[in-house]
Amino acid sequence: MADAATPVNLTRAAHVGISVSDLDASIAFYRALTGREPVAAGTMHSVPFGRAQGLPTAKLRYATINLDNALGIDLIEFQEPVGERTNGVANRPGSMHLCFRVDDFDAVYRRMKEAGYAFLGDDYTFTAGEVTPDAALGTKVAYFNDPDGTNLEIIEPRGGFAA
Repeated sequence: MADAATPVNLTRAAHVGISVSDLDASIAFYRALTGREPVAAGTMHSVPFGRAQGLPTAKLRYATINLDNALGIDLIEFQEPVGERTNGVANRPGSMHLCFRVDDFDAVYRRMKEAGYAFLGDDYTFTAGEVTPDAALGTKVAYFNDPDGTNLEIIEPRGGFAA
């Protein structure tokens, strides 16, 4: 285990990688979600790259969609070895989510519902007695999944969440 007392100073994110079962379907989903086309797409077949990820090899197809803040979403379809779906639920250790910041939550939420996005539950606004600090009160969130079950969120942040 790494020494948690030794700072490494990783402070900038480059991309988030999402393993997908069908690259074409995932590109269509994230294109509709972001309004963006992939800025890069290709293939890879490499034993050393696979081993760098703890796999025996890596034969894959990928596409990258960039967001306004320079964060890339790397969609990766592993063809060898093919993995099993994680079914990551929010409370499972190791599960992650990708959060999209919006300026007008109500309009985006309504547009997504009208477009057929299935939310995991009702939208939620942070209220007094349920969250601290008080500066976060009024933050609005809603959660949904991509076609492979990747946890996604939209947020209109307030207070400490607005940074």
